[in-house]
Amino acid sequence: MEEKALAGQAALITGGGGGIGGASAAWLARDGAAVTIMGRTASTLVGAEERIRAFAGPDSTVAHFVGDALDPAVLRDACAAAAARADRLGIAVSVVGGGTMKPLVMFDDAEVLEELRRNIVSAFLVIRSATPLMAKGGGGSIVCISSDAAKIPWPFLSIYNTSKSGVEGLVRGAALELSPLKIRVNAVRPGLVETDTTKDGLFKNEAVIAQFIAEKPLGRTGVPDDIAAGVRYLAGPESAWVTGQSIGIEGGNELTRAPYLENLVRRRFGDAAVDEALAGSVG
Repeated sequence: MEEKALAGQAALITGGGGGIGGASAAWLARDGAAVTIMGRTASTLVGAEERIRAFAGPDSTVAHFVGDALDPAVLRDACAAAAARADRLGIAVSVVGGGTMKPLVMFDDAEVLEELRRNIVSAFLVIRSATPLMAKGGGGSIVCISSDAAKIPWPFLSIYNTSKSGVEGLVRGAALELSPLKIRVNAVRPGLVETDTTKDGLFKNEAVIAQFIAEKPLGRTGVPDDIAAGVRYLAGPESAWVTGQSIGIEGGNELTRAPYLENLVRRRFGDAAVDEALAGSVG
């Protein structure tokens, strides 16, 4: 039997219980990586493990690690546990992140710092934690999940724009610094993807989804496997000459513009608060 492309490599995926993290883990496990998914909720990870095995096959190697990927000590332990499941830690995928939609002047400094922490610091900690183990094993591939918000401005997502742009700056800098260690660092830039989380929220609003689709030349929103395919490419030998890059997988939205979601923001915060913010008043 021909050896699978990722055989002998361990992979750690933070946020591995979610749609993008779970799908990425499944594609890596299918191609021979010994996968460890990390998240804060054991029951979510157990369910994700079952789905990953169903996709990757009964001979796949899948485990989970319960913990907060924003805790440096816990993340180091997760990397060590993942590395122990194969010859070396060859792949690390940083999925943890998120953003808040509201007018810029409605944010306070603590909220801004928390959003930067969720997106930039989470990616930094994966890079820092994985690097020693990858260097010891002769190299590896780190993939960060960014967003098309890093490329195009989204009204009412200015802090998310900022944090994901920061992730891509981090990816470029890390790729340059770590290249002598044969560690590649890249990113995938998703557009709107339907996951278990978003299908119970944003995807229930048909009018808003229609606004998104109107700006996507390929005429649909994404599914987790769209993003997992990009992660798998950047993790594997096919991308051996690729580092410091961010690949947009977003239906072509970056060729147009972000939808203007003022109505959504008004429903959440109320007309008076939004009118005040748009008039430049800081509460």
